[in-house]
Amino acid sequence: MDITIAYQRALQQYPHKYIALYHALRESILNGSLQPGTRLPSTRELAASYGISRGSAAGAYDLLLAEGYTESAVGRGTYVARQLISLPAVQDDTTKQHDEQRAAYVLSADPISGTRTLSRWGERLLELERRQAAESAAVDHPVSLPATEEPRLAPLLSFAPREILLEGRSLTDWRSAMTGAARDLQQPVGSHEQQEEAGGDLQLREAICSHLGRTRGIAAQPEQIVLCSGSMEAIVLLCQLLINEGEPVILEDPCYTGIYRAITACGGQVCPAPLDRQGIIPQEWESRLLFVTPGRQFPTGVVLPLSRRQQLLRWAHRRNAWVIEDDYDSEFRWEGRPIEPLKALDRADSVIYVGSFSKSMFSSLRLGYAIMPPGLAQALMAAKRLYDPLPSSRLEQRALARFIMRGDYMRHLRRMTRLYKVRHTTFREQMELRLKGVFSWMPVGSGLHVYGVWQYDQDSYEEFRRIASACGVSWRDAADYRLTEGPPAGCFSFAHLEEEQIIEGIRRLQHAWNTQQSTKFH
Repeated sequence: MDITIAYQRALQQYPHKYIALYHALRESILNGSLQPGTRLPSTRELAASYGISRGSAAGAYDLLLAEGYTESAVGRGTYVARQLISLPAVQDDTTKQHDEQRAAYVLSADPISGTRTLSRWGERLLELERRQAAESAAVDHPVSLPATEEPRLAPLLSFAPREILLEGRSLTDWRSAMTGAARDLQQPVGSHEQQEEAGGDLQLREAICSHLGRTRGIAAQPEQIVLCSGSMEAIVLLCQLLINEGEPVILEDPCYTGIYRAITACGGQVCPAPLDRQGIIPQEWESRLLFVTPGRQFPTGVVLPLSRRQQLLRWAHRRNAWVIEDDYDSEFRWEGRPIEPLKALDRADSVIYVGSFSKSMFSSLRLGYAIMPPGLAQALMAAKRLYDPLPSSRLEQRALARFIMRGDYMRHLRRMTRLYKVRHTTFREQMELRLKGVFSWMPVGSGLHVYGVWQYDQDSYEEFRRIASACGVSWRDAADYRLTEGPPAGCFSFAHLEEEQIIEGIRRLQHAWNTQQSTKFH
């Protein structure tokens, strides 16, 4: 029995074969290619068709069955669930062109003329998208080289952030957790349970409470936690709940620009807060909302000292303000003792703590969470329920709960921390050996990247980037994260690279630097 699904395309996005197969089958079911009641191939036939193991085929079928996309009976095989409603078929080019013209008319309409328009929120969001697309095009534009220079070396070595995959024992443990979760979720869920679990799987919320209590000193109850599809969903919902149009919001500069876009889309006025080598500099801001990354400032990586954390809490208490603490990247610590998060120090219920598993596990695991003060938890739960009445990624949520409670997560963190320490040490030693004095590095004892301030002028930095690109190496320009002008700097991610790749990348940077210096004296 043959079926055709977009497996190869899915495999480019999802590196694990059984996950790619699951997504390809799910897409074909949802778009109507596989109609309700269609019998699916046996695991042996499916494995033979796509060159995978029967275990991978069975794993994909287990996921589909757990989420209600298929039905199964002993001796009868596996069928597409009969109660599914398929999505409309893909439109042809003519229909797409008509819809694009119609969308352009609606979005450019003038409210004075009585035609339909977007809301202010929609207009701001669309403008932010256009601006980001323009900036991305400028960043991604290929470097123009004089004809005398050698072509770019291949393959490109990039110190820009890349997805990190589970490997070895961690991958084995995660597969086991996914299999167990699929069995758990075979049982039907009542409407009352669905209402209670809009904030996410209860077992995972309990596991997060236990983990953060042990590793962060945060005392929280499961009902204070709302699970989201990544930390940015939590941040966007919080912006909608807490920001009125025109209100000032304090944001570190530089920062993660996704937060800037969320604030701006909600009508908030971003007030950049300057940093030094200890992080944000507390002031008596005229605001009732502050976003901060004290555990490991993004992107500089500096750790906010205890005295400044206490100053921020006193400010929040005086102003009756909220502090949103984004703890995005502090699980992997190989040096120094971590300072208690603001949430653990908070005695006035001013701090909202946001975390994510996308960096500590793997990027395609879109699971984040917010720990809310008791008086605010219900509001975020209501907002989450409005957008997503039932918890998304239920299978992954239950699997992660099992992964944490069995101790697999802590073992995974210890393994990866040892690995990242070696890679960080290699990076810093090679930079010191080959490019001493070219960058000034921010102190770092954890995380997945380092931040270096260029020690010369802006023009020389741009020239260095151009020559380095020609040599086949790149990194993330810190200007991408700035709200105001600042010194040239770069963000160098090392966690996704093998030691040999790090050494080769820095060797190429040294070659670029030597080329730049020799050119200057000719």
